[in-house]
Amino acid sequence: MNKYIKRSRAWAVSIVSFIFMFVPEEMFKSQIIFSNLSIEKNVIINRGIVFLAVFFLALLVNAIYLGYRRKVNIKGKNYTIQIKYGDLFKQKDCKVVIPFDECFTTNVGMGTADINPKSLCGQYLQANPSIDMEQLIHSSGILVKGKSKYAGKEKYESGRVIQNGKYLLMAFAKLDKVGKGILTREEYIESLSVLWEELDNYYGQQDVCIPILGSGTTRIGDNELTQQELLDIIINSYKLSVHRIKKPNKLCIVCRCMDDFSLNKIEGI
Repeated sequence: MNKYIKRSRAWAVSIVSFIFMFVPEEMFKSQIIFSNLSIEKNVIINRGIVFLAVFFLALLVNAIYLGYRRKVNIKGKNYTIQIKYGDLFKQKDCKVVIPFDECFTTNVGMGTADINPKSLCGQYLQANPSIDMEQLIHSSGILVKGKSKYAGKEKYESGRVIQNGKYLLMAFAKLDKVGKGILTREEYIESLSVLWEELDNYYGQQDVCIPILGSGTTRIGDNELTQQELLDIIINSYKLSVHRIKKPNKLCIVCRCMDDFSLNKIEGI
């Protein structure tokens, strides 16, 4: 709210300064609101009324702008982060990150250890039913990082990716003994660091689009984090990383419209 007021006030000051510069003084003197006051005091009152009118108009325009904007950009030294509403699968001319679990499970279903069909991973697998994950893993050269707690399957480091066309399939959620995806907060942050390193190698002079990782079925930490909190963690992690996508290309974070989420609440915007 404070940023909203400050931005509106800055707009109003700029507009009013322009008005006072080019509108003749006689116009303010010609409007006598209080006949019992001097002309100078009426001029001051008239100027104050103009400022208040412009300020309230700026508040209205700013509110409309914030309500309808669909994307925001965060620019730093030689990097850009774009956060926008949209469908990850409809993004064009870019690489797209799809989060899997640490074992690159491909079985879609409603079981505890299955991939949720409504998740990004589930949607991707249903759109690519003939995918040969074993062959992709073999050809990528990705290293096995031991055995998963779930069924002793081979697991891979969270954050590592396998490229399949425009899609970068990411090992993400660690699995517990019953196959549920879970990460501690520290593991989540570490997986982001690994991902930035991978994207630095794989972006190929293209933008890279990612979802808000962890906003689906994967549990992050002891306390459930909102999409807003996860987004702030992702942005701060990327800013601090030495591995970033260099301009003119950018990292795009594609968000879902949710009641507890707003582009206007992003830290630093």
